[in-house]
Amino acid sequence: MAIQAPERIVIASRASALAMWQAEHVQARLRALYPDCRIRIDSMSTRGDRILDRSLSKIGGKGLFVKELENALEAGEAHIAVHSMKDVPMVLPEGFSIGAITAREDPRDAFVSNDYRTLADLPPGARVGTSSLRRESQLRARYPGLVVLPLRGNVQTRLRKLDEGEFEAIILAAAGLKRLGLGERIGALLSPEESLPAPGQGALGIECLSSRSDLIEMMAPLMDQPTARAVDAERAVSRLLGGSCQIPLGAYGECAGERMRLRGFVATPDGKQLLAAEVNGSAQAPESLGAELAAELRARGAEAILSALDTNG
Repeated sequence: MAIQAPERIVIASRASALAMWQAEHVQARLRALYPDCRIRIDSMSTRGDRILDRSLSKIGGKGLFVKELENALEAGEAHIAVHSMKDVPMVLPEGFSIGAITAREDPRDAFVSNDYRTLADLPPGARVGTSSLRRESQLRARYPGLVVLPLRGNVQTRLRKLDEGEFEAIILAAAGLKRLGLGERIGALLSPEESLPAPGQGALGIECLSSRSDLIEMMAPLMDQPTARAVDAERAVSRLLGGSCQIPLGAYGECAGERMRLRGFVATPDGKQLLAAEVNGSAQAPESLGAELAAELRARGAEAILSALDTNG
């Protein structure tokens, strides 16, 4: 039976170039599916976009990029919101659902530098900018001689700071650079062994009110099952370990048919303690696989790291 699309859909989006690309990508796909539906984007600045002089871990985490969009959904000012899944809190507020997760772009981190080709080429004391404790902990563990410094702002702002000489290199998500047509700035792609991605990195999620079953049905054709299963497993790991911007944590799932390989780590921000684990199992039970990996990390000593971070926070 054909889906009865509403006459119009308003998409809530952050105003940054990358967020607008993501919203426009979903808009184009929905227009192709529902040509008689009027679909427009309502862009807004979120608190996470406005506060740039402090790290996300100190001002409330990545949820600051999402809350104002959810407020627009709740108020009826918009019908759906498009997010990078790595920015979505691990527990959604009551009354909200992720209607679809689209096919994943490159989930890896990217090394960007004007003078060096790889991380290994950087001399001791080189300044590396990054926005996440996850990247910072892995950098410090692997390259203790580097100086890791905080880097906030949109993709263009971060590249400008590199170009103005504030850093010898910066680490960004490869997906964002590729989506903005800036793939030529990537000096090297970091393998998951070098820098395990954040849960949901490279995947887009479409959020709406749970009560809007009509919208959830409309979004269903955009759902990519392998991506959704991997992201569900990754988010389960983070959720069960209390994942937030205050915890250096990575999780990455790879589906091959009905099987999934799921890797994860927990670390101290200085990288001196880094615990990693891996599980393999059915891709049809992603949450169970995530729970298995979280339990394995706890068995290897993650509890001590998490408790110390909670005390310091």
